[in-house]
Amino acid sequence: MSDDFYGPFDRECFCDAFNRERKPDYRTVFHQDRDRIMFSPAFRRLQAKTQVFQAGEYDFYRTRLTHSLEVSRIAESIAIWLRGTHPEVQVDPHLLEAISLSHDIGHPPFGHAGERALNDLMQPYGGFEGNAQTLRILTRTIYSNPESRGGMSPSRALLDGVLKYKRLYRYRGGDSNHFIYDDQDDVLNFCFGTDDLGNALGAKEKSDINSFRSLECRIMDLADDIAYSCFDIVDGFKARFLTTDKLAVWCEQQGDKLDPLQRKYLDELRQMMAENRVEPRMNRVIGELIQSASLISENNFMSERSRRHSYIIALPHASAMRIRLHKSLCGALVFGSGALQQIEFKGTRILHQLTDVLFKHYLKAKGKTAKLVPEGVHRAVLAAESEMERARLLCDHLSGMTDAYALRSYKRLFDPDYGSISELI
Repeated sequence: MSDDFYGPFDRECFCDAFNRERKPDYRTVFHQDRDRIMFSPAFRRLQAKTQVFQAGEYDFYRTRLTHSLEVSRIAESIAIWLRGTHPEVQVDPHLLEAISLSHDIGHPPFGHAGERALNDLMQPYGGFEGNAQTLRILTRTIYSNPESRGGMSPSRALLDGVLKYKRLYRYRGGDSNHFIYDDQDDVLNFCFGTDDLGNALGAKEKSDINSFRSLECRIMDLADDIAYSCFDIVDGFKARFLTTDKLAVWCEQQGDKLDPLQRKYLDELRQMMAENRVEPRMNRVIGELIQSASLISENNFMSERSRRHSYIIALPHASAMRIRLHKSLCGALVFGSGALQQIEFKGTRILHQLTDVLFKHYLKAKGKTAKLVPEGVHRAVLAAESEMERARLLCDHLSGMTDAYALRSYKRLFDPDYGSISELI
């Protein structure tokens, strides 16, 4: 594969007090990026974090780990498909895999309900956002031990690829999410070579700074949309949240809101369900969505510095409509179901109570304090110089928990009949 698509600017690695300068070896920079993510505890923890249904409840539902693997493969297929019409666009497969595998490592336990809960609890301390936490893991905590914390010295192209959101928390306005943390402005400056991205973009894009993305970020985001919009249908059907009867009732409730194209897709879905062929047929739909993508040339302040910002992805109306329809259907019948919302309520309650007790115990602690978290976290929090920093370190601990670990921690602290000195916390 030609290296002409990437230059030294793309391969340069982020270095600061937390990120050491890399030593060259037999691998490319992007190959190193991929390996550092794949062999990290943060990535492995995704196997026990909720995607749609609680992780570990059944062995065939997707978790954050299987979702990330599927996004990686779909992203690779999109890149291969786009290369057919634009052979000059040689997206690096290791880079794209690194971006796809890492895009969800910042997500907390209990899915999006857990993300909303931590964001509410962290409002006085800079909020919480899954994408911002991914950035924090890559640049601050992926190499952590009881003695120290460190980032992986990620390449500029990797950081740009996972950086879906670029608006700092202090500039979020009325948005409750879709931001990065205020202390991540140095990462933003490194990615784009400017400390004023809004003005660099110009008046047209300044108002929607989050939509400015590299080609690899756009490919990953499309793969993510395709994966969860289609596979949530599959898992929802297997779990009996989606049935032909429920689908018929939902269609009737929508009435004139559904246009002929949407009704066509719903009829196809009903047929899949009636024949019990949802998963194989949905795999075919994924292939059709991939092959509907196209590239459009783009000019902006970054396109002269990096070809990663010289293209955007376009989808035809029918494909975009199908993805939106699947999301709406799952939002109403799967995520909107009482059974799932009860589980989300329980997860939210667990995180609220864990956060409440840890914040009360540690944020204003002076002198000797009982160890309610692992030794390394305990020492780091007590050594922190400000309440803000202590809150963020405790949030790192909470958001890094798997579903089962969060439940076990809750039981150890609040259930009188649970706990043993022989258990690992």
